[in-house]
Amino acid sequence: MPLPTLTIRDDRTGAEYVLPIEDGAIRAADLAQIAAGPDDPGLVSYDPGLRHTAICKSGIGEVNGAAGTLLYRGYPIEELAAHGTYLETAYLIVKGELPNAARYATWEHNIKQHTMLHESVKRLMERYRYDAPPMGVLVGTMGSLSAFYPDAYDVLDVESRRIQTRRLIGKIPTIAAFAYRRRRGLPCVYPNSDLSYTGNFLSMVFKMTELEYRPDPVLERALNVLFIVYAEHAQNCATASARMTGSSHADAFAVVASAAAAMSGPGHGGASELVLRMLREIGTPDRVAGHLAAARAAGHRPPGIGHSTYTRSDPRAAIVRSLSEEVFEVTAPPSVLPVAREIERVLSEDAWFAERGWFPNVDFHAALTYDAMGLPVEMFPVLFAIPRAASWMAQWAEALVDPDQVIARPRQIYSGHAQRAYVSISDRGDRGPGEPEIRGSL
Repeated sequence: MPLPTLTIRDDRTGAEYVLPIEDGAIRAADLAQIAAGPDDPGLVSYDPGLRHTAICKSGIGEVNGAAGTLLYRGYPIEELAAHGTYLETAYLIVKGELPNAARYATWEHNIKQHTMLHESVKRLMERYRYDAPPMGVLVGTMGSLSAFYPDAYDVLDVESRRIQTRRLIGKIPTIAAFAYRRRRGLPCVYPNSDLSYTGNFLSMVFKMTELEYRPDPVLERALNVLFIVYAEHAQNCATASARMTGSSHADAFAVVASAAAAMSGPGHGGASELVLRMLREIGTPDRVAGHLAAARAAGHRPPGIGHSTYTRSDPRAAIVRSLSEEVFEVTAPPSVLPVAREIERVLSEDAWFAERGWFPNVDFHAALTYDAMGLPVEMFPVLFAIPRAASWMAQWAEALVDPDQVIARPRQIYSGHAQRAYVSISDRGDRGPGEPEIRGSL
């Protein structure tokens, strides 16, 4: 059966072009044939933020914003969160299928073998300022690991990729916990292989003088579910950064460092942090209506409200909201909970917000859950990066064997000066009083 096509008429020349459509997309390179003349390099698509550009074909995660669904390798997020563990989900993301009991046991053993840090890595982390943000420490430390594991440079060797994947998934919670403890002035707690993946992380964060730390099973499960729902989300900013960095055949640690750096911004991994700061700023439920009215008038979507992809609801939000209620049963509810519940009420009763997709998303409820668990706000972006490492490794590995993928080299539309002659410094006058600053200059 022939592929469907798109016929384009160029009104500059009157020429018509027939472009094949495959998987609901045309190839951008096909636009190059649409030229106004022999010296014209051809059309390019202008898409700031790549919101309407597919950069790859991937079989890992599927986000359907209109339907409000999220699938990992075909499995609904609701089923994985209800029945799975994070390490089982990580196996699915990395390997492509859910493991049987024997393979899961081997996978868990291999991950736990890599939770310890080289003592030189620990000493390197101790050189950061005592108050260094944990996300900055995570990015910097992760980027340094390739100096400790030079075998990571052989990115085209599948066994090397497997080893680096296990190393990364094993070490990233240890790095994160060490960063937290140092900021708090507490001694580092080494990994405990007798605990689960999430239980071990809670131990490395919260263990004090007790001989044996046993995490509360409710909190252990809560963190497990939170790690599952944050593990994969298709081509977001951080994942696209991982793919771009990996397209040069950079090693796995550079790939994860670049992805984590992209995630560190408030528009991405810092979203839950902004939610909690917003709730604290509002302070009391009686101020919620005014805050939302001001946001509505300004057309500014508050943190944790709505989503750039989901138009009706975030499928992860209901999971984490229900989970938060379980957490609140064993911890003191966060002080900002009444404010959060009032925001939910106002949003649910106002048709204007519903029509525009202003609904509490997963970050809104995750912020409340993490706060109730005693995890500080500066750790929220780190808690996003830990589970996403499995996805970054899977996306990186998938891209390396994709014959369509080449080194990333986005095009631009040049909007600066036309060619001009150099002027000697003695002949350059001051900027005229009415001459504007160059947009984007520093």
